[in-house]
Amino acid sequence: MAAIWVLLAKTRYPARLIESSREHGVKDVHIPFELSAEFIPRASRQADEALARLAQGLPPEAPEFSSIVHRCAPMKRCVALAHRLALRDVPVLIQGESGTGKELFARAIHQASARRDAPFVAVNCGAIPQELVDAELFGHEKGAFTGAAASRAGYFEAAHGGSLFLDEVGELPLASQVRLLRVLQEREITRVGTTKSRPVDVRVIAATNRALPDEIRQGRFREDLFHRLAVGVLLLPPLREREGDLSLLIDALLAAINAEAATQPGFQHKKLSAGARNLLLQHSWPGNVRELHNTLTRATIWAPGGEITAQDVAEALAVTVAPKTETILGRPLETGISLPDILADVARHYLERALAQTHGNKSKAARLLGLGSYQTLTNWLQKYGLA
Repeated sequence: MAAIWVLLAKTRYPARLIESSREHGVKDVHIPFELSAEFIPRASRQADEALARLAQGLPPEAPEFSSIVHRCAPMKRCVALAHRLALRDVPVLIQGESGTGKELFARAIHQASARRDAPFVAVNCGAIPQELVDAELFGHEKGAFTGAAASRAGYFEAAHGGSLFLDEVGELPLASQVRLLRVLQEREITRVGTTKSRPVDVRVIAATNRALPDEIRQGRFREDLFHRLAVGVLLLPPLREREGDLSLLIDALLAAINAEAATQPGFQHKKLSAGARNLLLQHSWPGNVRELHNTLTRATIWAPGGEITAQDVAEALAVTVAPKTETILGRPLETGISLPDILADVARHYLERALAQTHGNKSKAARLLGLGSYQTLTNWLQKYGLA
């Protein structure tokens, strides 16, 4: 049982370990090494999920989805549903927080479909100036507006025969939503500056991190367009809900970063220390996989040697900004909360920031945090697994 407590306290649930005896009373136990581990669902549960997939008629995972690193049940179901959607030539709406891999899924759906040999065109709708949205999507004729020196095909024509990925579709202005709806209904486009229509054969895969039903109620998104896009719907889970996937993603992303940087002058192959991995496993990742990739990239740049330390990760995490929607106060109590976990998250957040800001100087970090001494800070670091 003692071994189990050591494993739990050094990995998933950072805690203060104590021992007691008649001779020495109660005293703290200091473990002179670091451990890192992530909970993985038991094998029998995974077997149950495989049987459930067969019972529900979900297809086996296709090789086109192999780039989506996962092993948790929610992602397995998303991949299976995406494979099923790929086989049907219908519009798809992918919803999920920023950084959850919406474009990755869109590309996999295209590659697993009958359109795989035709173009896949990705468009960030939020990056197009509003006055140019129609011209970019549907094309324009020469002289249609100031600066239109020549006729130009739009993204729909460029994707003819293939798939058009409309990322951040919720950013489109209402007037462009009307034109997009007509294109989906009539399968033809009309370039800006002409009345002549052109047929297009395009499968639209749209994505958004907005809650479109809320956007509809606020009058910012057309309900008829929503129903036209949401024939096949995928809801991607955030990284914090992907139990068992984080360690797998850390290894895959770090391997990719090492491979990409291998040809750069003076680069040294990087590996994670146990303490560094623990910091990564304990972070909530509000930016999801994109934030994880950026954090690992920064840590590989800042680590001077071949090993990424906990301090390197703490400094890499210190520059990230929590989303405005993430709050400590006012959380709903209907489904219950874990007050110890919330307090631990707050403590780890400020401990990491203080250490990063003082470059590991415990005395300075203790003063920033209002703790009595560096020894008090050390006790806090041990309590929350940051020693």
